[in-house]
Amino acid sequence: MYLGKKVRLERIINRENGRTIIVPMDHGVTIGAVEGLIDMRLAVNDMARGGADAVLMHKGLVRCSHRSAGKDIGLIVHLSASTALSPAGNTKTLVGTVEEGIRHGADCVSVHVNLGDPNERFMLADMGKVAEACDNWGMPLLTMVYARGPRVPNGYAPDVVAHCARVGVELGADIVKVPYTGDMESFSTVIAACCVPVVIAGGERMESTRDILQMIYDSLQAGGAGISVGRNVFQHPRRVDLIKALRAIVHEDATVDAALEIVGE
Repeated sequence: MYLGKKVRLERIINRENGRTIIVPMDHGVTIGAVEGLIDMRLAVNDMARGGADAVLMHKGLVRCSHRSAGKDIGLIVHLSASTALSPAGNTKTLVGTVEEGIRHGADCVSVHVNLGDPNERFMLADMGKVAEACDNWGMPLLTMVYARGPRVPNGYAPDVVAHCARVGVELGADIVKVPYTGDMESFSTVIAACCVPVVIAGGERMESTRDILQMIYDSLQAGGAGISVGRNVFQHPRRVDLIKALRAIVHEDATVDAALEIVGE
């Protein structure tokens, strides 16, 4: 690994414990402007105040969210997209380049691949091209790999999630994002087959703060490297406190009960 990639990775992943708190904010392309992401400067500032390690967004939002004051936070520029209005919404298309990410000040770039989609081959090809460019420029690559398609009855099945993670690492990802399988034992098998950090997605909005914290706690006990959770974080009514609680769990090995006290619940 070139030193430049290592330096950038350490802006995203804590060098002391190998863990990270990433808050994705790329939802606007897929489903439009959502609650919690209307004022992007406020959203990013809240994540930084709480202690998140990085935020993730499309290139156009970087100009809308840059702050000239306050605590620093890592930036991941997302390079692929699709919309919920499309009849092929699970087919992601490249809408940016590694070079653009560099110009926007990114510490990392990301791509999204949906295995099982009829157009899977195009997404895999795109990921391969981005991985090559990342190696050339010393830029870390995060890949979001999910199983979504007509031949996928359960995208959370442990063997399916393990396959997703393995695809990510085999095609050059430095960080792999996959769904949580639902229990520590099965998720540990996902981790075992992956030689790069694995972070979990947040999925659909959860009603219980305890459920959010418990899922994250369990994933860490299974060997996970942290989280890349969006709506369950930036739409939380006490989102700054929630990030502080997540930081306590991810970086300070706090219990779920202790983290709940930080949130005020």
